[in-house]
Amino acid sequence: MVFSSLSFLCGFLPLIVLLYFSIKNLKIRNIVLLIFSLVFYSWGEPKYILLMLITVLIAYISGILIEKNNKQSQKKVITVIAVIAILLSLFTFKYLNFSINIFNKIFRLNISNLKLILPIGISFYTFQILSYIIDLYKGEVKLQKNYLKLLLYVSFFPQLIAGPIVRYNTIEEEIDNRKTTLEDFIYGLKRFIIGLSKKVIIANNVAILCDSIYSNYNGYGSNILWLAAIAYTIQIYFDFSGYSDMAIGLGRIFGFHFLENFNYPYISTSVTDFWRRWHISLSSFFRDYVYIPLGGNKKGIKKQIRNILIVWMLTGLWHGANYNFIIWGLYYGILLILEKFVLKKIIDKTPKIIRHVVVLIIITVGWVIFRIENITDLSKIIFRMFNFTNTSLKSFISSDITQINSLIYLAIGIIFSMPIYKKLFKDTENSIVLTIIENFSLGVLFILCIMFLVSNQYNPFIYFRF
Repeated sequence: MVFSSLSFLCGFLPLIVLLYFSIKNLKIRNIVLLIFSLVFYSWGEPKYILLMLITVLIAYISGILIEKNNKQSQKKVITVIAVIAILLSLFTFKYLNFSINIFNKIFRLNISNLKLILPIGISFYTFQILSYIIDLYKGEVKLQKNYLKLLLYVSFFPQLIAGPIVRYNTIEEEIDNRKTTLEDFIYGLKRFIIGLSKKVIIANNVAILCDSIYSNYNGYGSNILWLAAIAYTIQIYFDFSGYSDMAIGLGRIFGFHFLENFNYPYISTSVTDFWRRWHISLSSFFRDYVYIPLGGNKKGIKKQIRNILIVWMLTGLWHGANYNFIIWGLYYGILLILEKFVLKKIIDKTPKIIRHVVVLIIITVGWVIFRIENITDLSKIIFRMFNFTNTSLKSFISSDITQINSLIYLAIGIIFSMPIYKKLFKDTENSIVLTIIENFSLGVLFILCIMFLVSNQYNPFIYFRF
């Protein structure tokens, strides 16, 4: 595990901010950020920091070799070797045991699993390293001649654990040339508090409802299982977008401008639209580094369908080494194919509100597949969701009074998954009253977050395990 939330908020973060802004020299500031980032990562998993250091070293050396070689064929060979070496570490720690289990079942073997613990954030930082290597080969970024600066890019603590996936070209110039204005600092602080509130106030409290239902799903009818599915739909959005908001906010405080990772995905009116709004950094990564290199949509419909299925199977696997993630990825791959090639004319003629409702149902079912890793449990839960049996909501609530609080937070989460905040405070620059209300509200939210954390109502971020 990484820092406890209170240790981070009350110790680590104030210390690095004070030290960082007490120094004027940007090179020394970068060293401070690097040291604190490595401490942050090694706090819970000191042995795996060596893995990250070696992986970055492979990228660093490969980058120098790519830059020095004039022949395109040699550049390509070096890039391929580097990519394979970097992916090999991800495969070893994330997918090797899963592969061994498959081999054992297919060939009736009894190969023992390796006792490997998944390094936190390995999927995120691996993709960041890959973006540097591939973009360098394509001539889209410059060679980073300083290993420590490349390491800072990969290990920078705000987005190291759970994204967003920051490509090197996003912050290439800011590593050596950036300034933090007062406006940046205030914006970053506000964004951080919003993200923290999403996680601590909404996601954690809604998780109580979701977990309690799924821990005893056999005792509930369709309506309660749909309630659990909706709860998880809200939980994962506020959990993951909350972390992204915190990362973007902290990045801005230190002068880095990360790209947005979420854009109110639950207002989508199509599955395609949803994936333009959800985990944008991952979707764009697979589009640019897998889908387009495979040919994208330029080599006929059959190959386009193949490419979509490959991308979405990989997207599922990226999230975890389990069958439910493969099913989840293919679920969306098939839906996108149907939407694009079969149902497009029907969808275009369907009223917007109906499209929105249908997409929300699709998304909610998808999150059930994502959430339930045991395939037997998953099949039973999906069946129960659609067998139209009911459990009295009154008896469900009376059996556990804490569910009332969770339902209240669920309702709040549903409301604020829509662009309510954005519309309420869009004119703060032109209104002193709105600015005061916003700042006061954020101050209250921050105090509430501390109160919740002190009372130990905390769950790790869902995407920590990816």
